[in-house]
Amino acid sequence: MKIAIVEDDINMRKSLEIAMSDYPEFEIVSFKSAKDALLKLDESFDLIVSDINMPGMDGIEFVKELGGKYEVIIMTGNATLQKAIDSIQLGVKDFLLKPFEIETLITAIKRSHKVQEVIKHTPKKAKKELPFSGFTANSPALSKAVNMAQKAAKTDASILLTGESGVGKEVFAKFIHESSPRKNKPFVAINMAAIPDNLLESELFGFEKGAFTDAFQSKAGHFELAEGGTLFLDEIGEMPYGVQAKLLRVLQEREVQRLGSSKPLKIDVRIISATNANLHKQIEESAFREDLYYRLNTIPVEIPPLRERKEEILDIANKVLQDNCEKYGFEHKHFDELSQEALLAYRWPGNIRELVSVIERATILSETDLICADELFLESRQKPKSISAMEEELIQEVILSCKMDLEESAKLLGMSRSTLEKKIKHYNLSH
Repeated sequence: MKIAIVEDDINMRKSLEIAMSDYPEFEIVSFKSAKDALLKLDESFDLIVSDINMPGMDGIEFVKELGGKYEVIIMTGNATLQKAIDSIQLGVKDFLLKPFEIETLITAIKRSHKVQEVIKHTPKKAKKELPFSGFTANSPALSKAVNMAQKAAKTDASILLTGESGVGKEVFAKFIHESSPRKNKPFVAINMAAIPDNLLESELFGFEKGAFTDAFQSKAGHFELAEGGTLFLDEIGEMPYGVQAKLLRVLQEREVQRLGSSKPLKIDVRIISATNANLHKQIEESAFREDLYYRLNTIPVEIPPLRERKEEILDIANKVLQDNCEKYGFEHKHFDELSQEALLAYRWPGNIRELVSVIERATILSETDLICADELFLESRQKPKSISAMEEELIQEVILSCKMDLEESAKLLGMSRSTLEKKIKHYNLSH
């Protein structure tokens, strides 16, 4: 199994190389930056283990550039945990909180490999995607948002959905559409964060043949595709400032003009937008237009995080579990009592999106039809041990690998010999 380690910190990178050299089944190639990795990654790699907080190109940008071509495990510290959570939206299935034991990483690699093997060898008829059929509203927190959404659905007013990443804003938008008089017309979604800035305008508004290089034929934009129905603008806070002005004009005039065309087209589209960003702060920083904000925010609906909706966790988990059993052709599986307690105790910083990811993995990896707490693998996402404990283990490991040569150990650790000797004394290490 060929694995790429992408880590800018030399101590962490070297310690991973040394520790993983004990596992001959893994071929390790390490890179000091995401940009270096992108230049050399090819189809021979089976997995990428990447830090998320790196200079130049961080882990989120790196995963975007990979475009789903590789399975990725993210390494993160508490300070960048939210970025790791955001990476789930891009398809990352697993992340580890630093510092962690090397056995934790090895376990994560092995389970990732097993999941990929199951997915690869599942018959296509069983592997078909099954839609996640919405949400339950057993909690007072969500019931309030649902009631607001149902009232708004009867109108054509623009709706702004707010809430943390992964709370289910697109599912909520579809619910509003299905509850509206427009339900028999298209529901079209576009994610502002997933489309390069230079392509976003043409995706939204369409273009005519010859409008720009490579425009070999005309193409309708998302506004035209959503005619009579609902257009969902996800991650609206990521929309470039220049495009915001054009969107505002479309909303005011109720007409759209393709790139390269002088002829406006009348549109009848209901707008639902969503964000996990602080738009008020972006307005203050002149990153988001205030007039557009008020145009989009006619009816605000805030979706509470999953940790405030514990009454729904097991219902959602069981629905996702059974959907995945059908998807992968398994017999029906269930959660044992301890696994249910673990699901309820975990805070789900990644909300429903993280829950869905964890349950899919557990469905595949469980050995029997009863899923136990250990098969949820939530421990690697909990608060880790102290940095000093990790440093102590790293230093001891490097010294042993260098056969007690402190000069060589110091080089590998990226520190002077005198600093290393002070740390040896501090941790009372044998050398």
